[in-house]
Formats: sequence, structure tokens, C-alpha cells
Amino acid sequence: MIKIVIMAVVLAVVIRHFIFNTTMVIGQSMEPTLHERERMICLVFPNYFSDPKRGDIVIIDAPDESGKEYVKRVIGLPGDHIQIEEGKVFVNGVALKENYTHPGVSTGIYQDKAWDIKEGEFFVMGDNRQQGMSIDSRYFGPVEKKHVRSRAALRYYPFSKFTVFSH
Repeated sequence: MIKIVIMAVVLAVVIRHFIFNTTMVIGQSMEPTLHERERMICLVFPNYFSDPKRGDIVIIDAPDESGKEYVKRVIGLPGDHIQIEEGKVFVNGVALKENYTHPGVSTGIYQDKAWDIKEGEFFVMGDNRQQGMSIDSRYFGPVEKKHVRSRAALRYYPFSKFTVFSH
């Protein structure tokens, strides 16, 4: 019996840290795409084979070392220049088409309004661009790849909003 329990615990740890995990959305930073208390399955293993792509929804370690995780969208990739001007996000001088944000809401800034993304970094933002609704790379800067935990694969709860996220 003890062997079975130990094997089950080891298997659970391996699955959670190397294959997939589940997460619950806390807060409003990803609205209108994701809402409070929605649940997702997130894949860990793709991080071993490729970098996240622009538009992917990722789970990152909170930069304040609180042990929390944030759900954000990848906006900038290594080598990109990100700039926010007049409420619009520009990637390498081209306005980003963001059909996942609230229509008519302009993207604000915290301190900086431009960033150069280094190798091994990503610029992430919440979809909710209303003032003060998302603490993201506009606030804490680009995120190192090692802090990208997993990528959203599917929303399974509520069942009426079941969604498979493309990669």
C-alpha cells in the first residue's frame, strides 16, 4: 500500500511540473477573454521545445516573489521593440491588432512607454486594459523565459465556455 501511495505522489508531481497543470483565473486582468473563477488546463511541456508565441496566454511567476502566478498574454518576443502611444500598442513600429481587448478602451502606461525585449524575455499584458486592472510588463517589465510556467491549452469551466486555445 505504501508503494502505491508513493508512486501516486511521484506521478502527480511529475505530471504537474513537467506535463500539465490546472489553474483558476483570479481577478479581472484577462477580461473579456477570461473571467474570475474560470478554470483552465495549461501545458508545461511545450516550454521545453519552443518559446511562447505572440498571442499565447501564459501562466507566469509573479515578479514580486509572492509565490503567486499570473495569467497574461504574450505581446512581445525577444528582439521586439514595444511602444505604447495614444492608447495603442506598437510592436516594431506596427500597431498591434488586439481583438481580445474591450472595444474602445485605450492601453495606459505606468512609468515607461517603450521597451526593448532582450533574448530570453517576453513582454506580457492582461487583456483588460482599463486603468489599474492588470499588473503586467507595463508595470514590472519584461519577463524572463524561466518565469513562464505554462501555456493555456483549454478552458474547461464553466462548461458553457469550453474553449481550446490555439498555439
